[in-house]
Amino acid sequence: MDHDHTNPDYPNTPDGRYFVVRGRLWRRSNPALELAERERLVRELMAARRAVLKAKDDPEARRAARSGVDAAKRALGERGPPWWTDGAPDYNRHMVANTPYTNWFETVSAKDAGMASGELGHEALAAASDALVGDRGAPLDQDQSKDPQAGAGTGGRAKLRGQ
Repeated sequence: MDHDHTNPDYPNTPDGRYFVVRGRLWRRSNPALELAERERLVRELMAARRAVLKAKDDPEARRAARSGVDAAKRALGERGPPWWTDGAPDYNRHMVANTPYTNWFETVSAKDAGMASGELGHEALAAASDALVGDRGAPLDQDQSKDPQAGAGTGGRAKLRGQ
């Protein structure tokens, strides 16, 4: 599920072993894999996932495709024995609240909640607004990115430059 995961919506644990989705830990790919090998394995994984979808009405083909998904995920280090060697336990698929990562995640969640509610201060909000783009990927006009009412009457969407 990871494949060199860097999405800020799914924070990585401080040790780099997991990322979090809806409060659950998911093991990241083995960072020791060479880039070419990782890319090859991700291509295999994506092909196997497409095969699972294609085989929805064929139980035998579906089983084979799922086996391909599992093999690729194991080769990436996302399943099977953990890729780290310090003897730390594997918390893959555990809820964060039931692991030693609880305090870290509460801090990350509180920071995200503060950002959403405006509690983090002007600098953090200014940095976040610098990346603001319209729903079609085009940058918003400066006035629109600062105005919470921007796009009023457009279904909540701000107008894009040139529209």
